Amino acid sequence: MSESDTVTGKASPVRKIIHIDMDAFYASVEQRDNPELRGKPVAVGGSAERGVVAAASYEARKFGVRSAMPSVTAKRQCPDLIFVRPRFEVYKAISRQIRDIFAEHTPIIEPLSLDEAYLDVTENLQGIPLARDIALRIREKIKAETGLNASAGISYNKFLAKLASDHRKPNGQFVIAPEMGPAFVETLPVGKFHGIGPATAAKMNSLGLFTGLDIRNQTLEFMNTNFGKSGAYYYWISRGVDERPVRANRIRKSIGAENTFSTDLAEYDALAAELRPLVDKVWRHCEATGNRGRTVTLKIKFADFEIITRSRSVAAAVRGRADLERLACGLLEAEMPLGKRVRLLGVSLSALQAGDDAEPQLTLGI
Repeated sequence: MSESDTVTGKASPVRKIIHIDMDAFYASVEQRDNPELRGKPVAVGGSAERGVVAAASYEARKFGVRSAMPSVTAKRQCPDLIFVRPRFEVYKAISRQIRDIFAEHTPIIEPLSLDEAYLDVTENLQGIPLARDIALRIREKIKAETGLNASAGISYNKFLAKLASDHRKPNGQFVIAPEMGPAFVETLPVGKFHGIGPATAAKMNSLGLFTGLDIRNQTLEFMNTNFGKSGAYYYWISRGVDERPVRANRIRKSIGAENTFSTDLAEYDALAAELRPLVDKVWRHCEATGNRGRTVTLKIKFADFEIITRSRSVAAAVRGRADLERLACGLLEAEMPLGKRVRLLGVSLSALQAGDDAEPQLTLGI
């Protein structure tokens, strides 16, 4: 679970939550600024053998190109794919423009990244009674001021608002009203739940849990026994309940990425190869926010589900991707031979020195 807020079943006043998600943000900026790219499959990221796709245009997504995909795989799936190097300073400037538009309606803004945020508009600055009207005004102003499209989800909690924004992408919005929430969730595959990654979804499937209704039919004790501290979160969201507040001005503590392998690994070379895309993803977010950190942490989950972490702190903040990879690989090499096979690796950067646009903590599975 990417956030640690407690989720309970307590009744609370109906809130008005909007989730705004820019459509293919980085790629759309590049297509906006370069007319020759419009209507063509575009990937933002490095085209080199070890490059990774940071964002893909909708034209590229039709070929199965996705963010965090190795560039060589993306090119294989879409031979006409055009690679564009990221311009994070441009993306950050546009993100500030968009947040200024949010702030015209509410001070309660929880940014998740440069292109995504939650807004609590229960008590909004312009006194607009319907959240759907606020979302429409925000989307129209974003389009007028930046030339970019945004999608919006509107609901009574964060979990459902995010589901709603995915429901009408791109360039649309959708409302999940309180009376719709439980029914909307019950038919949803567990893999579509925000906060449930591929490994957890696979575990749920092995227990006979395939949809929200399957989870809802379980007891809280069953969910806690099988999924630990995340069990209560899954139990309540399957009922359309999510008490987490929209948290303005959260301070990012770390940036992390992790990946569960399809096959358990043991050799250093294979593990190091899996570590590099994680380093890429962490560093992309460092570049996007201007943040740098002094502590690198390696997470290893073994095939028997034992987890160990190893960290190293340096005197000055890590300033380059190569340094981050060197430190992460050094932590891995120091543990070799491991003695048993590995099912997951993670890398994170903490003790952050915030840039101009500090973001909330992110954990990024790929």
